[in-house]
Amino acid sequence: MSSVVLEFENNNNPYAMRKLVIEDFLSHANEYVEENSAVIDLAKSISAAGVKPKDAAHVACAIHAGCDYFLSTDDRLLKYKDSRIQIMNPVDFVVKGGTP
Repeated sequence: MSSVVLEFENNNNPYAMRKLVIEDFLSHANEYVEENSAVIDLAKSISAAGVKPKDAAHVACAIHAGCDYFLSTDDRLLKYKDSRIQIMNPVDFVVKGGTP
């Protein structure tokens, strides 16, 4: 899954090589979430729960796309709980096979 938020962040990536690698990675996504009122409203409600706005936008896109998991290394974001998606550390996801 890719999104307008991922694309925006990568377009502002100051590291050319990383930017190219991420562009290639995102080009393999089979779904793309555009900015829309449902995503914006969802991001606002997630942000109101204490999640930083950019992180809330990422999570909102993932929920909107119907993702089961959202992987992050951000300790603060990992504390956010939502019945629609499991937010996990990537290492825990691999080790535990997607079970929190």
